[in-house]
Amino acid sequence: MSSWRTRWASLLPRSAVVLHDLAMVWLCWHGLHHFRYAMLDQSTPLPWWSVEDAIVLLSQGFVLWRVGLYRGLWRFASVPDLWNLVKAGALGLLTIVLGLFLYNRLDSVPRTVLLLYPFALIGLLGTPRLLYRAWKESHSARNDHAAVRVLILGAGQAGEALVRDLHRTGAYQPVGFLDDAAQLRGSKVQGVPVLGQVRDVAEIARETAAKLLVIAMPSADATALQKVVTACEHTGLPFRMVPRLHDVLEGHSLPGELKEVAIEDLLGRKPVLPDWKAIRGWLGGRTVLVTGAGGSIGAELCRQCAKHGARRVALVEIDELALTTTEAELRRDFPDLECISVLGDCGDPAVIAHALRLAEPDALFHAAAYKQVPLLEAQLREAVRNNVLTTDTVARACRDHDVGTFVLISTDKAVDPVNVLGATKRLAEMACQSLANRRSTRFVTVRFGNVLDSAGSVVPLFREQIRNGGPVTVTDPEVTRYFMTIPEACQLILQASAIGSHEAIYTLDMGEPVPIRLLAEQMIRLAGKQPGRDIAIVFSGLRAGEKLHETLFHAEERYRPTAHPKILQAEPRAVSAEGIALAIERMREASNRYDRDALSVLLREAVPEFAPAPSNIEPATAIVVAFPARNARKI
Repeated sequence: MSSWRTRWASLLPRSAVVLHDLAMVWLCWHGLHHFRYAMLDQSTPLPWWSVEDAIVLLSQGFVLWRVGLYRGLWRFASVPDLWNLVKAGALGLLTIVLGLFLYNRLDSVPRTVLLLYPFALIGLLGTPRLLYRAWKESHSARNDHAAVRVLILGAGQAGEALVRDLHRTGAYQPVGFLDDAAQLRGSKVQGVPVLGQVRDVAEIARETAAKLLVIAMPSADATALQKVVTACEHTGLPFRMVPRLHDVLEGHSLPGELKEVAIEDLLGRKPVLPDWKAIRGWLGGRTVLVTGAGGSIGAELCRQCAKHGARRVALVEIDELALTTTEAELRRDFPDLECISVLGDCGDPAVIAHALRLAEPDALFHAAAYKQVPLLEAQLREAVRNNVLTTDTVARACRDHDVGTFVLISTDKAVDPVNVLGATKRLAEMACQSLANRRSTRFVTVRFGNVLDSAGSVVPLFREQIRNGGPVTVTDPEVTRYFMTIPEACQLILQASAIGSHEAIYTLDMGEPVPIRLLAEQMIRLAGKQPGRDIAIVFSGLRAGEKLHETLFHAEERYRPTAHPKILQAEPRAVSAEGIALAIERMREASNRYDRDALSVLLREAVPEFAPAPSNIEPATAIVVAFPARNARKI
């Protein structure tokens, strides 16, 4: 019973709108006839109701329904609705002419009536809609005295749409726009005045008693956004931003949702957009297996594969909580996806063989690895076991089971390595290269830099330090790193896998490196605080295995462009398959004995370019630096 009541309640207002429109059609038709005969000083011969009226109402009513006029609401009437009225007037006239021609050859219809009919109808149907919308908006405005006063930065299309959304909610009152476009000065957008330039935000926010700033510049590049954020920070008011279209389409933000300015918005380079057609063409309908599926990269890889057409996703993970969490998310978000979970160490030949038999994958993404640089310097045995020996085990199992593609997820630290992480990942690359041949599994290596917000990365560390009141620890004032987001890293992996080359190493053109000191300063400001005044920054010295600047490209690896403008393919350096196999076998023996000295010697012999960086750790003489807010640089 309640469902029928709900249905009738929703139908009644729409029925009233239909009756109103039909009444306007009748009034228009008769009014034009009376107007025409009044101009000639004659009385109209048209009766109040006739077969002709029925034809007009049926013809015009059918057209109004077909153009979609009743799918919208009056309170949201806008330009698309006006365009629908124009179409309805023109098409309605043609339909009426056809109907009356078939009925009486248009004998009693003056040509003046036909000429004026669509224009009069548009006015009669459009005016009530616009008046109703204006009344609703003015009614909302009268209730805005308790609403949050909002100052909007950017008077473009995003700003205009934002004002409409704010008026509808009733919880926010737009008090003005700020925009640097000279032609907008003094104008109004949706009835809200453009009060000045973005640089005047502090003064205008004070004059308008604004309580919230909203940045409505979703297409602004990082440099422009940094300037806007700087201006907002000087006001001391909270600020939000309209999400970028790319974030909305990717599901990271909801349409109309205001989000906090994230550090990735200020990185200084645009995200790399993949060729989704190529990815879906390669991935669609396939089965993929992901090792390390509970990690930040592994879990996102599973989501991306499910999102872009994989039929079945198999997860191999040693952490039971991480495995449970990732599987639950996949089953919730992709109910049609076949999901297979295997709990265990993928370095165990029995575990990976079982997973391959169970899933029968077309492609395997090897994301399982240890990656914490300082920790691995003192944990050589585990670094070798997990990053090298496990990779060799999984790669050989893929070759034995005729898996189509094996993708090794590597790092820029494998280029001219100075730490255990880089050296072990480089040896893992060499192990895969030594197994490759044209008649079996295609081995692909993908390198990228630091991943924002991945487990153990610097961004969540800084965020936690800021939340605790500081200090924020930076190793060195000059240290720089390349950064990318987790989704971007996984999209690169899929893109490189879809390109199709055999025995290839791919890397991303990641733009300019980001100074970590400036990253820390910016994160402090985004938290509403000032570096040096509210949160101290401590320089602790480079840790074991760290260097000031990372290198993306090796001098001996000749790079060439690929089908994707931001992905480069390296020419693999020659390796001895027999030598690599022998080195790995000796490492297995040394690992079984937990002989770290032997592992150290073997790693240096297998990776000749490995040159360990000296440790500069000086915790007792850490330097605290306070950066004056007025002189702080931006990234």
